[in-house]
Amino acid sequence: MSEWSKSSWRAKPRIQMPDYPDQEALKAVEEQLSRFPLLVFAGEARRLKKHLGAAGRGEAFLLQGGDCAESFEQFSSDAIRDTFKVMLQMAIVLTHGAKVPVVKVGRMAGQFAKPRSAPTETVDGVELPSYRGDIINELDFTSNARIPDPSKMMRAYTQAAATLNLLRAFSTGGYADVHQVHAWTLGFTESEKAERYREIATRISDTLDFMSAAGVNADTAHTLQTVEFYTSHESLLLEYEEALTRVDSTTGKWLAGSGHMIWIGDRTRQPDGAHVEFASGVQNPIGLKAGPTMTSEDLKVLMAKLNPDNEEGRLTLIARFGAGSVGEHLPRLIKTVREEGANVTWVCDPMHGNTIKSSSGYKTRPFESVLREVREFFGVHSAEGTVPGGVHFEMTGQDVTECTGGVRAVSDEDLSDRYHTACDPRLNASQSLELAFLVAEELSDRRAAHKDKIAG
Repeated sequence: MSEWSKSSWRAKPRIQMPDYPDQEALKAVEEQLSRFPLLVFAGEARRLKKHLGAAGRGEAFLLQGGDCAESFEQFSSDAIRDTFKVMLQMAIVLTHGAKVPVVKVGRMAGQFAKPRSAPTETVDGVELPSYRGDIINELDFTSNARIPDPSKMMRAYTQAAATLNLLRAFSTGGYADVHQVHAWTLGFTESEKAERYREIATRISDTLDFMSAAGVNADTAHTLQTVEFYTSHESLLLEYEEALTRVDSTTGKWLAGSGHMIWIGDRTRQPDGAHVEFASGVQNPIGLKAGPTMTSEDLKVLMAKLNPDNEEGRLTLIARFGAGSVGEHLPRLIKTVREEGANVTWVCDPMHGNTIKSSSGYKTRPFESVLREVREFFGVHSAEGTVPGGVHFEMTGQDVTECTGGVRAVSDEDLSDRYHTACDPRLNASQSLELAFLVAEELSDRRAAHKDKIAG
């Protein structure tokens, strides 16, 4: 077995990555990035790993969410704030349902590159390279816009740094105060269509009122005013990842300094491929997307490569099968994990397997299908006696119309109103919060069933 280095991925088969026509420009950007400060720190990554280990044991629950692909043009402090805000609201609701801490991880400050189903696309008889995210090329359908440009990595780094700076300020500056966050949630439940969620919101209010009466409030408890918030992205563009990978002086281990958690997509998880090679050598928590084509043998090899020391919190398996298919695929993967005695954290991604083309021609995801896959995920884990450790959503805090359904009943005809995504459809703020209430009900029911089993 060859020794790992941060550039050893270059000797492996690579897919879903651009071929830069200007290699000198690419080299110059990589050299410049390699001198820039890291975006995250090793201690933060280790702390997240510890929290993910707790989620794998059922002692915490992961909420991972954010953009399909971050945009340069749509970048703003309001957009960051709105997504952060709705994730905090979701976390409070989930905490109440699960009765365990919720680990908050954004698909933010690095989610710029996207794998594509085909290397090219054709519009009106014109064939051009596919758009691969703002860190690589541009969305405009022109030959110049689709040329991979390494200088875009510099803009991605700058935007990621600004995003992290704002997230850290929001997390510790009072914006995350639990009473304020819950007040926002109460506004959502005042809607007549959200009446079924009002009882949960009222119970949360009662809990907060009791804590205040007992003397536990924002003035006396620092934890009610601040949150831990982490970032994650798919480590797709390995030139960018390598340039921001450094040795942690505390442990002597390598750290991917581009984000707290990185994941490997369902299209790039080849056991002998470049993306697995890179992720195998960094100390960050690693996510691994598992779709219908994941075989038991591949999973065994991948677990051995990505988590050879069987460390808790190191490997998160993100299941993405599509509604109606979870029961066919998840049990065999759970069996494989059990046979290997592997420590993993199981997470449900109910977005990527439920993308359809609407009657109006827009790519969308029905809210009902997303919810159905989550429920199937919980059902399988209940039957297998294993732990559903979290959920992974593509979502935004903005009032977009990209996914159909939900209490505000976005229809196919509504999609054109505010369809802003450059890639995949995202849940809007209302749909995200509604989904949190429904997942909280699943968590609460699971907890009640577990208590009954113990009592029996």
